[in-house]
Amino acid sequence: MPLALLALAIGAFGIGTTEFVIMGLLPEVASDFGVSVPTAGYLVTGYALGVVAGAPLMTVLGTRISRKNMLMVLMGLFVIGNVVSALAPVFGVMLVGRIVASLAHGAFFGIGSVVAAEVVSPEKKAGAIAMMFTGLTVANVVGVPLGTFVGQSAGWRVTFFIVAGLGVLGLLGIAKLVPDMPRPEGVRLRHELGAFRNVQVLLAMAMTVLGFGGVFAAITYIAPMMTDVAGFADSSVTWLLVLFGLGMVVGNLTGGAFADRALMPMLYTALGSLAVVLALFTLTAHNKAAAAVTIFLIGALGFATVPPLQKRVLDQAAGAPTLASAVNIGAFNLGNALSAWLGGIVIARGLGYTAPNWVGAALAAAALVLAVVSSVLERGAGRGARTLTGPAPAEAEQAPAAVPH
Repeated sequence: MPLALLALAIGAFGIGTTEFVIMGLLPEVASDFGVSVPTAGYLVTGYALGVVAGAPLMTVLGTRISRKNMLMVLMGLFVIGNVVSALAPVFGVMLVGRIVASLAHGAFFGIGSVVAAEVVSPEKKAGAIAMMFTGLTVANVVGVPLGTFVGQSAGWRVTFFIVAGLGVLGLLGIAKLVPDMPRPEGVRLRHELGAFRNVQVLLAMAMTVLGFGGVFAAITYIAPMMTDVAGFADSSVTWLLVLFGLGMVVGNLTGGAFADRALMPMLYTALGSLAVVLALFTLTAHNKAAAAVTIFLIGALGFATVPPLQKRVLDQAAGAPTLASAVNIGAFNLGNALSAWLGGIVIARGLGYTAPNWVGAALAAAALVLAVVSSVLERGAGRGARTLTGPAPAEAEQAPAAVPH
């Protein structure tokens, strides 16, 4: 794997850290600004919505420059947003800083996926995408726990300065290690938008929303589920999230390796297994050891879908992959927001803290159904194309010769 992937992984590490570390620092931020914890939660919501809106917006704005230069612009924007957050005198300014940083998120992973796929041979594309996303998964194992510890001991502002420093490191790495890749000739916004007329692209994005949404339906409410149902102490939630992050790392690398060999079978396996494990979580959540194993499996199976889904979008949007790739990253965050909302509804209805697991299982199962539909449609289109063009050359050669009269 080329060193360019290391630079992309560093940027992904910084982005992953800033996205999730705020969840562990909400009490400190709320206290510092004199707002309630639910109000401070807008820093999470605002970031997620910024990713959804920023993915297509920043990608469109970057259609006139090379992908390498756009990646550098995005990392610069990320650094500015985190510095603004660290220096914010009032809550509103910090919210603005979070949104500015989030604008870089979707486009970075979208454009980065295209770059990662282009710097390796065709049979290694999914693995290259997985390598970049490893930065995001490792952030949940190392960056988020360390950032939370630093924020709680030295102040949350120090954490955001450190994250900004990671952004600078990523920017320098991209400048030094990512090769110059001129913008493909003839690619215009209209050309990029044309990818969304492909039903396979839309199905892949719907799988992204539902499949990864299934993961966050459960993980969003992991703290009350583990403390009130499994009986863990509050302090144990941190290492349980680290366990989830380790699962993400394993699943990401495994999904990338197998997607290069058999993409759709990999999706069937991951989504089907994820639906089963999430359904079982309603039972295993009542036992500490079983709950810990299940949390690891949810992280592994959930992130095993990321490289194949991202590669699926790139393959189906061939010729105009950049915008579709970035929008698919926004789809992950849309799934997060949707599933968290649905999980909150079932809890509010009095169904208990394990009820979101059923929501997650249903979402993952729905994603599996879409994967099967997508495959069936693709095979049907292939048969139709062969019918229109006639028999393949090999078939034509095997046809009996006409007997002369």
